[in-house]
Amino acid sequence: MTRIPSLFFATGAILALIGMAWGIQMSATHDHTLSPAHGHLNLIGFVAMSVFGTFYALCPRAAAARLALVHYALSLASVLVLVPGIVLAITGTTEALAKAGSVLAILSMAVFAYTALRNGVGAGD
Repeated sequence: MTRIPSLFFATGAILALIGMAWGIQMSATHDHTLSPAHGHLNLIGFVAMSVFGTFYALCPRAAAARLALVHYALSLASVLVLVPGIVLAITGTTEALAKAGSVLAILSMAVFAYTALRNGVGAGD
């Protein structure tokens, strides 16, 4: 396995563990106010990262491209900006970070769409 799939999978696993711990904390305190942020952490941080890692594992040509590392950085940045941004929006502080994180998430998915359309899955590998 190349470096890119490993980065996506390892990061996804770490973010899933954080999300699970956060879910347990919400359950223990009976305070689910931040559930939308928790959900986005699990969805983008674990599910999307795992899907991306799987794609790159199946398509080594795409994983070898410089764009794959850009994609990883955008994906990680989207989680690190969006999840705290949702927390800030829910608590009434500001929506700016959530908006910025949403743009990063869309850019990350656009890079993935471009990469998948350009390379296919396993095409030429």
